[in-house]
Order: sequence, then structure tokens, then C-alpha cells
Amino acid sequence: MSFQTPVKAILTPAQLEYFQTSPTHDQILAYIGVLNDSVVGIKLSAECSQSEGVTAVLGVLDAVEEAARSIPPVENAASRFGNPAFRTFYDRVADLAPSLHEKLLLPAAAHGEVGTYFVEAWGSRTRIDYGSGMELNFLCWLMCLERLSVLQESDHTAIVVRVFWRYISIMRILQSTYWLEPAGSHGVWGLDDYHFLPFLFGAAQLRGHKYIRPKAIHDAEVVEEYAKEYIYFACIQFINSIKTASLRWHSPMLDDISAVKTWDKVNSGMVKMYAAEVLGKLPVMQHFLFGSILSYGGPVAAGADSNGNGHGHAHAGWGDCCGIPVPSAFAAAEQKGGARIAGEGIRRVPFD
Repeated sequence: MSFQTPVKAILTPAQLEYFQTSPTHDQILAYIGVLNDSVVGIKLSAECSQSEGVTAVLGVLDAVEEAARSIPPVENAASRFGNPAFRTFYDRVADLAPSLHEKLLLPAAAHGEVGTYFVEAWGSRTRIDYGSGMELNFLCWLMCLERLSVLQESDHTAIVVRVFWRYISIMRILQSTYWLEPAGSHGVWGLDDYHFLPFLFGAAQLRGHKYIRPKAIHDAEVVEEYAKEYIYFACIQFINSIKTASLRWHSPMLDDISAVKTWDKVNSGMVKMYAAEVLGKLPVMQHFLFGSILSYGGPVAAGADSNGNGHGHAHAGWGDCCGIPVPSAFAAAEQKGGARIAGEGIRRVPFD
């Protein structure tokens, strides 16, 4: 197989329309589907099959967390925006990527292609922000690892409850340490400021649950009790830990979803929403990277360079493309002097 460095290819609505009919689009949705189905009724603490590949991937994620903890934020008290120390972290991860991928027993020729998705999964070095597009890069990294037999089909449950959930925990550290800004104008393509997939997989965990209903996210005692075992409630707990107002004010989509009667409907609705609001949105997919494993094969836009790169699309609305910079909720909390939450160095923040 001939590997190549992934590049951007989607610049126009016509190219996005092509992508939505492409094999890669279908493969991404299919992979989300198999991961989703693998965790129905499964708690985070459940025993599950875990190959040596999963163990190796978890070791790679440990190295990323170690890098984050070794690079403190720089003094930046005058700004509520992203902390410049994130760029040092990003560069450290980029430098480590080749040696980390050697531990995964990948073909040497694949390191550049697969490693690109890995590095891009932690946020934007330029904008110091994070959103569902970076989260998608992590999913693509996992897809590549499975295509290259580092991960196995038997690992699907562990990929969600061990690997993906470990990734989310590291992202929370990065978000709170470096005050990563929400990508897009207000994190509009995530269900919280940053993420989408934890809610999708979290809803799958709860499908068919005998007692817990979607409306239970409004019950603080239920959230606290179930956050240790269910991703959805852990995400709600996280939101509540940094924002003090009601969900209906700062997370209206999650508030609306809580009115749905069953987790089955929540879960199936989120799969459809992901296809429409992430894979179907130009502001997200213009940053997507195509290589030999996840290929494009569609029309090249006028104004793109020889690799298909560029930024030649029209901006459909004010702030809808690459986003007007929005301060991190963590930055707002720090400046408001809220009470520090043990463990993550996160401060509560009133919604404003």
C-alpha cells in the first residue's frame, strides 16, 4: 500500500456534496455505528476484550497526558483566550508522534499519514481552539489503526470505554489547562462547547436501561450517581462543574434532547445529527484531511494548490466558518475567581 500525507480537499459546497456520497463518508458513519452498537448496555467499568493493540494505544495516550502535565500554561492573566503554552504542547506531541507510532508496530511508511490524524486530534495550533473536527481526527486515527490491524474488531467495546474515554479525559485536561477556545463561533457543532461523540456513545450505553430516562440529566443526585459508569452523565456532570446556570440556558440542545422519551431515540437521533451537523457542515469538513486510507477522489476546487489545499470558499454567514474567537469557559471562571474543583483545576463559571 502506498501511503501519503493527508491534505485538505473540501473547499466548496459542491465538494462537500461529493464527499457526502463518497465511500469515506460511509465508512466513517459505519465505524461510528459499530462502535456505537458495541457499547449498548455497557458500563465504563465493564470487563471487555482488550488486545495488545489497545494496551499500546493507551500507552501512547499516557505519553500525551504526561506531555500536557509537563508544560504548564504561561502567565496570560490579561487574556481570556487560548494560552500560548498550548503551542509548546502541540509541538511536543508532533515531535513525539513518530516514536509513539513505532510502539504501535505500524509499517514505517504509514507513520506520517496515520500520525497526522493523531497530532491534529488535540486541537488547532494556530487558533488554540478545539471542536468536533478535531474529535473527528481522533476517530479517524482509530479507523486507520484498525485498517492497519493495530486494533481488532474484537476491540470495539474497549475502543469506546477505554481508549476514547481516555482521550476525552485528556482533552478535559488540555481544555482546562490551556483554555482552549470552542472551535466555531460558539462551539456550535458540539453538544457541549467542544464535543459530540461522547454524547452519542453515552446514549448508546443507556439504550434499554430499565430505570434511567433522558430527563434524569436534570436530577443532580442521579447525575452524580451515574457519572462514574455512563459517559453521557459524566459529560453532564462536567458541564455542571464549570457552568452554574440551568442547562436550558447554556446547553439548550441537551435540554431539548432530555425531553425525548427513550435513549434509543436519543441515540439514533444523534447518529443522524452527527451526519448532518458534523460530516455535513462545510465549516467542519473544510479542515478534514484525506490520505490513502481515508481517500477523497472528488473534484478539485479552483484556487486550490497542487495538494488541494486552500481556503477559497465563501463565508456563508458572519462568524460561521472558522469562527469568531470565543473565550474559554475556563478562562472566564478563572477571572471570576470561582471555587476550584478538586482534581482538574477547573473553576465554576456563571453562564454569561
